[in-house]
Amino acid sequence: MSTQTAAAAATETDAPIMLISDLVDGVCEVSLNRPDRLNAITPELMRAIADTHETLAGMAGLRAVVLKGSGRAFCSGLDKSGFQRMKTEGRGSLGMDIMNRTHGPANMAQNCCWGWRELGVPVIAAVHGFALGGGFQIALGPDVRIAAPGTKFSVMELKWGLVPDMGGMAVMRTLARGDVIRKLTYTAEIFETDKALEYGFVTEIAEDPLARARELAREIASKSPTAMRAAKELLNISDEEAGALPALLAESRLQKDLIGKPHNIEAVNAGVEGRPAVYE
Repeated sequence: MSTQTAAAAATETDAPIMLISDLVDGVCEVSLNRPDRLNAITPELMRAIADTHETLAGMAGLRAVVLKGSGRAFCSGLDKSGFQRMKTEGRGSLGMDIMNRTHGPANMAQNCCWGWRELGVPVIAAVHGFALGGGFQIALGPDVRIAAPGTKFSVMELKWGLVPDMGGMAVMRTLARGDVIRKLTYTAEIFETDKALEYGFVTEIAEDPLARARELAREIASKSPTAMRAAKELLNISDEEAGALPALLAESRLQKDLIGKPHNIEAVNAGVEGRPAVYE
């Protein structure tokens, strides 16, 4: 598919940081496009993802979406510049009030994950390289995840003295056992694709996840578009009844009390300096 449309917002080199392909047979491909930074998350990327959701929602004839990362990774998590801002700017480090519900039940950061859930058509993520921290949470938003062998995943926020706050907890609980989620959250351990499949975070493993995601998207697009949209709405209602929406607000409330505080700053300093953290 040739990419002709780019979401608003750009990097310092003016390259578009979200790419939206032409619509072919009801399928559109969307790419996180900061390959030089392993598609690391910045406030600009968050806003570009929101713009992309809006564009897709208004796209006539859309039946399925393939979400991927450009270059060597799906998404490596929060850009390191964000950690520096946490140290100097505290909870305003992302340029937003995380308690503000800007996208339905979600804030701007949570929308990076939750917006794929709320999009009216199925979304298939092709995941490779890394899906760490916020990048892992973005990957949880789509309906299906196809991952390459050896892809590295992590619920990494505790490493930085934080909790997952990009919508991930609201989705994780529908995919994996509670004790598994707790272990991964508490340890911030990195696990690979075979374990992600065992836990329930990955739907399928494929040597070429993008090719498989495209194949699955075409299959979905061949079904009744009205029935497919109704099916997704029904599944989302089921998740919401299970308590997903209160989890979004709880994420923000708890994170707001952590960002910029001494333990968060010490965790960031220790991680950047490659030393054990010392908490008082």
